Amino acid sequence: MAKVELKQPIVQEISDQIKDAQSVVVVDYRGLTVAEDTQLRRQLREAGVTYKVYKNTLVNRAIEGTEYASLADSLEGPNAFAISKTDATAPARILAKFAKTAPNLEIKAGIVEGTFYDADGMKAVASIPSREELLSKFLGSIQSPITNFARVLNQIAEKGGAADTEAKAEEPAAEAEPAAESAE
Repeated sequence: MAKVELKQPIVQEISDQIKDAQSVVVVDYRGLTVAEDTQLRRQLREAGVTYKVYKNTLVNRAIEGTEYASLADSLEGPNAFAISKTDATAPARILAKFAKTAPNLEIKAGIVEGTFYDADGMKAVASIPSREELLSKFLGSIQSPITNFARVLNQIAEKGGAADTEAKAEEPAAEAEPAAESAE
């Protein structure tokens, strides 16, 4: 079997991986210990991120003519690829957090939702909270005014403000009735 025939399934695998990906991040993993690499792979897998090492020439063939072609300039030296199909910021977030404890891990570049980012851009992407965090903050901000309104109503009820208001509303009505009777 020729070498090209052996490499074609790998190129196809890479193409299939990135075809529907929300983000692809290129990292230099040189210098990571086996324990660190195992820990990183576990964190990425738990987040639904595929993390693999591919030959740069095979990746170049797979990304040729696609929206990921801008990654070609970053493909020097040994690289690993973190690919997410569900959460666009998850790979960058996890890799940046892990790089704080393992300084040998270097984020080179990435494509997030069709936009190319260099290493600095990927750090900015990594600072974006996860979708769940953003939703919880949004729901909290929606819920806050309603909760405050409920507290105000509760305080009015506890102080008897509602009873005082009703009593004052009944007093003028009571005074108006005898006047109506005397007019008859």
